[in-house]
Amino acid sequence: MIKVLKAGLYTSIQDKGRFGYRNIGVPNSGAMDSISSGLANALLNNQENDAVLEIMLQGPTLEFTKTTAIVISGADMSPKLNDEFMLNYKVYTVKSGDILSFGQLIKGLITYVAILGGFQTETILNSKSFYQGITGESKLKKNDCIPYKTQTTSIKKANSILKINKQFFETKIIEAYKGPDFELFSLAEQEKLITNLYTVSKDINRMGYRLEESVIPHNKSMITGPVLPGTVQIVPSGQLIILMKDAQTTGGYPRVFQLSEKSIAILAQKKVGDTLNFSVLNNS
Repeated sequence: MIKVLKAGLYTSIQDKGRFGYRNIGVPNSGAMDSISSGLANALLNNQENDAVLEIMLQGPTLEFTKTTAIVISGADMSPKLNDEFMLNYKVYTVKSGDILSFGQLIKGLITYVAILGGFQTETILNSKSFYQGITGESKLKKNDCIPYKTQTTSIKKANSILKINKQFFETKIIEAYKGPDFELFSLAEQEKLITNLYTVSKDINRMGYRLEESVIPHNKSMITGPVLPGTVQIVPSGQLIILMKDAQTTGGYPRVFQLSEKSIAILAQKKVGDTLNFSVLNNS
């Protein structure tokens, strides 16, 4: 077990997501930055869908009760093992009584902790991903215990550190496809949507990221339609809302862009005040 000594701001269990239930209103959920979480699992030779810890903005303090191996990935949150600084994308052996903690957020927003064999929490609707209403809790709390597999064989430490392209965290360009309602707007409005520089607002969470700028105030009405993680909606005030992994399954605002999984991952690492603009790809 891992004992949660301190929960952090928003720490949850996530795997790749909960699929096949959108017809009954169940969101996908899953890791916001699937690229970083996937790399951490790969370094441990885990299965692609093994559950990881997702840590947003401020990290927890965790105590291990048995030997295993872990990898930290994603945002640099100054991780420490027994008060010694750790490196992201490196395999570490941990033993009973070891303490994992986090400090200053240096780069990015979301950190992942992968463990050998994945975290062994309850599977509900084919996923371990936390979502309140499905798993009962949306985040970890103090004194929670997280099960993981007992490691009975020797653990090989990595001889090198995986180098990550810094552009993943630093780029301001978010690639997107035109959404199904993009053509509701005039050519001049479309150009403004594409070329405007946007700022990440303080209104960000696992459901969606709202951008500050009111680009095109409008009164366009539409019948509620399906939305997905990565759908970019424009509300009547002219602001854009980018739906993320815990997003609802339907929405009533025009859908002007659709982000790819890679773009969702890049956006997930943006903090309040970061700027971005869209690069529109050919839908064909």
